[in-house]
Amino acid sequence: MAIDWLGFGYAGAIIMGGLIGYKRKGSVMSLIAGLLFGCISAYGAYRVSNEPREVAVSLFASGSLALVMGIRFKKSGKLMPAGFMAGMSLLMVLRLLLMTLG
Repeated sequence: MAIDWLGFGYAGAIIMGGLIGYKRKGSVMSLIAGLLFGCISAYGAYRVSNEPREVAVSLFASGSLALVMGIRFKKSGKLMPAGFMAGMSLLMVLRLLLMTLG
């Protein structure tokens, strides 16, 4: 059983982003979304750690974040946080898709 360190790191980054958004801007929505998607991503990383081809949960979380944050980045044009999170989520989607092929 290989631990999905990248998946857990991604989940931690999502949670930290939600906490930072709450602390800096007082955004309760950032806190809720960060905790929710961070926990879903952590669960997905746990599943991938147990069975490398079980990427559905992780793919759902990272795909959803890539879409939502990509739209926010397009509207705002700001690299932080929307552009960074969209890029990171898109890389995670690509990684997970490659895992299903190999």
